[in-house]
Amino acid sequence: MIKIYHNPKCRKSREGLKFLQSLGVDFKVLEYLKKSLSVDELREILKKLGKKPDEIIRQQEDYYKKELKNKHFTDEEWLIILTENPALIQRPIVVGKYRAVIAQPPELMLRVIK
Repeated sequence: MIKIYHNPKCRKSREGLKFLQSLGVDFKVLEYLKKSLSVDELREILKKLGKKPDEIIRQQEDYYKKELKNKHFTDEEWLIILTENPALIQRPIVVGKYRAVIAQPPELMLRVIK
């Protein structure tokens, strides 16, 4: 089943959810700010994205700018930082059986659904 990691307060995430609904496929909405991802869940998503943890960071977030910018962390350290601060994760992320995408623009999710 398709999963969308969604933040209802984010315009891009709402656009992604609307686009996914328009496709008429079964999917599950996961509001990852309410229930944080585990390190293992995030590791699996990153594997499907083909990205490293520091490649999915929202660098415009105040916490990133004040606390993390220009600091160097290992991938494992980034995984912990992101699970403890999920607002730093780009969204929406759409995850299929084998692949995942950061659905900006929403049409990118077609790569996962097809």
